[in-house]
Amino acid sequence: MLKKINIEHLRVGMHVHELCGSWMEHPFWRTKFVIKDADEIRLIVDSAIKEVWIDVAKGIDVSAPAKTSEEVAAGVDAALMNAAVATGTPLQVVPPKRTAMSEELKRAARICTSAKSAVVAMFNEVRMGKAISGEAAGELVDEISSSVMRNPGALISLARLKTADDYTYMHSVAVCALMVALAARLGFDETQTRDAGMSGLLHDLGKALLPMGVLNKPGKLTDEEFRIIKGHPEEGHRLLLEGGTVDGVPLDVVLHHHEKIDGSGYPHRLKGEQISVFARMGAVCDVYDAITSNRPYKAGWDPAESIRKMTEWCNGHFDARIFQAFVKSIGIYPVGSLVRMSSGRLGVVTEQSERSLLTPRIRVFFSSKSMTHVPPELIDLARPGITEKIVAREDPQTWGFKNLEQFWVA
Repeated sequence: MLKKINIEHLRVGMHVHELCGSWMEHPFWRTKFVIKDADEIRLIVDSAIKEVWIDVAKGIDVSAPAKTSEEVAAGVDAALMNAAVATGTPLQVVPPKRTAMSEELKRAARICTSAKSAVVAMFNEVRMGKAISGEAAGELVDEISSSVMRNPGALISLARLKTADDYTYMHSVAVCALMVALAARLGFDETQTRDAGMSGLLHDLGKALLPMGVLNKPGKLTDEEFRIIKGHPEEGHRLLLEGGTVDGVPLDVVLHHHEKIDGSGYPHRLKGEQISVFARMGAVCDVYDAITSNRPYKAGWDPAESIRKMTEWCNGHFDARIFQAFVKSIGIYPVGSLVRMSSGRLGVVTEQSERSLLTPRIRVFFSSKSMTHVPPELIDLARPGITEKIVAREDPQTWGFKNLEQFWVA
């Protein structure tokens, strides 16, 4: 039975069914969970959430005696075991503990280097009229996926640091990683997640046949040049069909990742449910990496500013549910975002919290009050006793900051 209560009545052992408020205000990655300790209650109280729905059939009621954290955890494990026995469904394997950002960045850097070479080779084969190797592409997807599962922020953030000359190739790597992270957030199984990653890796394959002068033009495209660019989904789809090494989901995403929910996209002006879930995912991941990356004709936007812009476009361009899941997979303030703290200090987001969208790790380095650089300090906003909060996103160009990656690529 569901019951709405004020947050002041929250207790350890309650099963939260829904947090009442905008999804942007939710302090947790998930919206349905059992409260296991007082820190989780504190995170809700410190947010803009004032009321929650609890499910008294899955957790304690307002008047029930509170359970200890250990009792709650044991109850959850028992419930999962009973459900598995009753349905005959194998228990889901619990993923390994997330690897530290500093550790995964080293692996991700090597993967980015090898992945770029692999994608360059793939595009060159297409230009020479050869079919791509589905097996080789699959191995690359598996390598990227493994890094994303260990710590999604590492490879996704490194891939964003591409140069304008690298854009076409590293964009494929970045979208692959973003698709894998989004698939995991949506609860996809292993096969679906691999399909999502393969779709991201191949989504712009058709650009291999476009004139480089048009593809890398630093100025505004003419109508004819834009028509040529808009032909890359159908070119990529044709290449994959003729090659015969990839089918199903990747074929669909390659063809339809530029469709929009309101029907204004291309090439077929599909609308709403006419667009597959995977193609809707591709649209979100493609746009995010495109606007955060340095291109021949513009500098990339700050990651947090990009999320804000995409939120404005959501109604006509993106599937709202897919976009919300995407934000929860990379954060409201993605790694590399410049933010202002309640103390007046400015810092760069270095890693997401596993528990809350609002409490990432920040490396502060500048005081907006004294207008001077200060010794860099790492602050984990999720730690108990930390009173500082993010109060605003900031534009690095306004402050004249360059090479902010030095504060998170350690």
